[in-house]
Amino acid sequence: MIDIIQALQQRNPTLGPYVLVLRSDSRARDASDPTRLAPEAEAWIAEHAPGAKFSQETVLLAPYPGAMPADQVVAVMAFADARQLAAFATQWTADPEPPEDDEAA
Repeated sequence: MIDIIQALQQRNPTLGPYVLVLRSDSRARDASDPTRLAPEAEAWIAEHAPGAKFSQETVLLAPYPGAMPADQVVAVMAFADARQLAAFATQWTADPEPPEDDEAA
């Protein structure tokens, strides 16, 4: 993953040092249009990480070790500082907690 981040930063230096690549199944991405963030994620960013930017970036990746690299488009979040990145990662990249079962108590 570090190699991917470095390749993205070399291709687009405006991303800055605080970059996160979102998986295709990330809860932060809009399920109906994965080129956008989910409305809930956009609202969270507006409140907790103003200035953070979501973009689609192209990077040269090999699908597996030893394979021929090819351009692939990835979803990228760029943040103003490490605190914003950590807060976003904690909120949006962790698996959601299952609801508590009231009957088990």
